Amino acid sequence: MNISTKPSKLKVSDFQPGQNKISKIIRTRRSVYADEFVKQNIPDELLNEILTNATYAPTHKMTEPWRFIVLKDGYLEKLGSFLAAYYKDFYYEKFSAETALEKYNLLKEYPLNSACVIGVVMVRNHKIDLPEWEEVAAVSSAVQNIALTCTAHNIGSYWSTSAGAIDYVKQFDLAENEKSLGLIYVGYYPEDIEPSRKKRTPVSNKVTYFK
Repeated sequence: MNISTKPSKLKVSDFQPGQNKISKIIRTRRSVYADEFVKQNIPDELLNEILTNATYAPTHKMTEPWRFIVLKDGYLEKLGSFLAAYYKDFYYEKFSAETALEKYNLLKEYPLNSACVIGVVMVRNHKIDLPEWEEVAAVSSAVQNIALTCTAHNIGSYWSTSAGAIDYVKQFDLAENEKSLGLIYVGYYPEDIEPSRKKRTPVSNKVTYFK
């Protein structure tokens, strides 16, 4: 058995992302937080495209273990109020009263510039015996499809899996076989937003070739 840690003749990657649209979209995707959004509605047709692409994620035995809850308009205010109240005691225990109040108000306004916020729900099919991790992986792939479609249309997104986000989605009468996996904030961002400066480890450090 011959083992090689070097990907053929490529040291890291001689491929330029500009040469291929999907590679460019994948490599320029980044999390954009809701407090960076500018208020602007997403056309219904585009939102439907984003959600439809989510449903084309890989899914073992075609269980399609996802459901999405789209929150707009007044529900953004309700979400902000919920999150601010959810973390209020934590803030006042950890920070001074002035800082705690500032954080409380910031969190209350945090979702307001989102075009929408999408609740992510995993739906287990108990008639088909699959390990939960496979279903979580399928839902995560669906979320990635949302993020990539948003990136392709110059829309920002961020998947929040905080305790507050998880518990907020639970309020929407989830069935016994459903589990909240948090919230995706979606919205437009300013043209001059800073690009991500996070570095990726060279693929040559992460891949082992068996020949």
